[in-house]
Amino acid sequence: MSNILAEIIAKRKQTVARLKQHIPVQAWEMMPGFLKKTKSLRKILEAGTSTGIIAEFKRASPSKGIINDHADVPDVTAAYELHGAAALSVLTEPLFFNGNNEDLLNAAITATIPVLRKDFIFDKYQVTESKALGADVILLIAACLKPGDVKDLAIFAKQLNLEVILEIHSEAELGHICSEVDMVGVNNRDLKTFSLDINRTVELGKKIPAGKIKIAESGIEDTETIRLFKEAGFSGFLMGGKFMSSANPGAAFEQFVQKLKQG
Repeated sequence: MSNILAEIIAKRKQTVARLKQHIPVQAWEMMPGFLKKTKSLRKILEAGTSTGIIAEFKRASPSKGIINDHADVPDVTAAYELHGAAALSVLTEPLFFNGNNEDLLNAAITATIPVLRKDFIFDKYQVTESKALGADVILLIAACLKPGDVKDLAIFAKQLNLEVILEIHSEAELGHICSEVDMVGVNNRDLKTFSLDINRTVELGKKIPAGKIKIAESGIEDTETIRLFKEAGFSGFLMGGKFMSSANPGAAFEQFVQKLKQG
């Protein structure tokens, strides 16, 4: 595990431990979002009729620092949906990404497309929390979980009718993929150096088991890269920084989709 990832996980564990003391699982289970019928990202990507873009709302990142600290969640996510996003992704990690649970809650309230909770999940408590906040999909990161942990968390997510994306970064993490995982995301960004390598993602994608939906994550800046990934069998594309770095993320997304449709 890279130093920055280890630091994020250590801080997140402290935060979750404090949260458990103040909000018991039973309280999350009583929230309206916990009873909400979930929407399937897997089916949308399987159909292949959408843009495939999972448009992300994030305020900051360890690699870029502050990206956009004034954007309004409902405005941005509504624009993403209006202009053809296959799904929404919302960062909720507070210390390194400046996210919060309210962002997810506000995005999920009106969304008619699936919503992914993007965070560092290692505890079933967080899975219950995700469902209560309105998420339809959760992200599990292989780099900070053992294969058995991935399976246990994915099984629990299934019990709550949540779908699971497993994020991998290397060939060594292919062993984390299990039947309970709906989709496999390959992060184009190396977590140790923060460098981007599109070709590594393409090559790693070839080794993902047949039948698993493939999603390319991070650092996608142009439509040509999406076309390259589509040719390599990827059907989902997680993008955030490209749009959030604009003064008007919704308009930036609309322009990108128009260019994508033009071929």
